[in-house]
Amino acid sequence: MPTGRRAGSVGPVIGLPDDVTACLFDLDGVLTSTAALHEIAWKQTFDEFLAAHAGPDEPEFSERDYTAYVDGRPRADGVRTFLASRGITLPEGLPNDDPEDPTVNGVGNRKNGLVLKIIEERGVQPFPGSVAYLEAAHQAGLAIGVVTSSANGARVLDAAGLTRFVQARIDGLTIGERKLRGKPAPDSFLAGAADLGATPATTAVFEDALAGVKAGHDGGFRFVVGVNRADQAEELRANGADIVVLDLAELLDES
Repeated sequence: MPTGRRAGSVGPVIGLPDDVTACLFDLDGVLTSTAALHEIAWKQTFDEFLAAHAGPDEPEFSERDYTAYVDGRPRADGVRTFLASRGITLPEGLPNDDPEDPTVNGVGNRKNGLVLKIIEERGVQPFPGSVAYLEAAHQAGLAIGVVTSSANGARVLDAAGLTRFVQARIDGLTIGERKLRGKPAPDSFLAGAADLGATPATTAVFEDALAGVKAGHDGGFRFVVGVNRADQAEELRANGADIVVLDLAELLDES
């Protein structure tokens, strides 16, 4: 498994420090447009839950709620964190809880069923700039990994045609199997670097979620790229992004 650049590769071509040998990409919102589909599924799930369990005066789930409490976190963590913001605590339940069960796992399973249905209906589209960046990183000889809190990481990568670039994948299933803490803890990124045979000191992290940027920063990674898909550039910087871009293509040297 490659762990470094090919001889003669040049850092500025891909906008990273010269000592970076590996890249870890978040999936939803960085490589693919599926973050928007996740937000739709979370909103429907939480709005229906709040209407049934919190009363008609409870405000609906908002875009701010998504970025503050859910985006980038493992599914169950997102359920707990958002509901805690509304003063609601649920029993954990079991991983195979029915989607209608009033448990953390039940609510999470309802959301997952919805997002899979939406993905099936709409398909998965990678961002063209991200595909171009993956191509450039591959040509530069960088090791490439994906670190996502989604349990559907393999399915999304396959549907987007991106699996061919990926040498290591840490997803929601891996996080559960290895008992890793989810983002904003750095555990999943640290595991991704280790699976690539790299160290944080020589690895770049690419994230659009505040929780993910914080995880990259707190994990001591060499370079953290914040991808500003949700008009939160200042928040990305405040959480530890070394640079903020609207699209990964901005990092490529076109000269």
